[in-house]
Amino acid sequence: MRSSARIEAKALPDASLVSTIEHRVGFHETDAMGIVHHSNYLRFCEQARVQWLEEHDEPYTYYVDMGMHFAVTRVELDYHRSAKFDDRLAVSTWLEVVRGASLRMAYRISCGDVVLVTGATEHAAVNLEGQVRRIPKDRRQNLQARLAAT
Repeated sequence: MRSSARIEAKALPDASLVSTIEHRVGFHETDAMGIVHHSNYLRFCEQARVQWLEEHDEPYTYYVDMGMHFAVTRVELDYHRSAKFDDRLAVSTWLEVVRGASLRMAYRISCGDVVLVTGATEHAAVNLEGQVRRIPKDRRQNLQARLAAT
């Protein structure tokens, strides 16, 4: 019962606010049980997050060129079903929260109509030395305009 409630909470928002990448599971991403190792789902989320920035804001390299990164400060992943070798996954992400120096992205990973993983990551804006810094005002405003309704 708990899992289905979380799946519902991570239903996709308006399509214009979401980026979805396709990922075909490689054999090297599976474990001894023949299923995708749990750590790989976080990699899939990262790929989708980078795509989201490119589609809805600026490429991640834009921020790097400005002297900043978005460091991961929190990860929440709920595993509902397993993926296996050669599955075709849809990894969807959207922006949930933007603050002065941080943001939160949400994710849904599915295989066909089956939701496998839901979750979120939180990020602190940091400079190249790892010190927290504010997201530049123009970037923050642009991101806030692309927030998904929660």
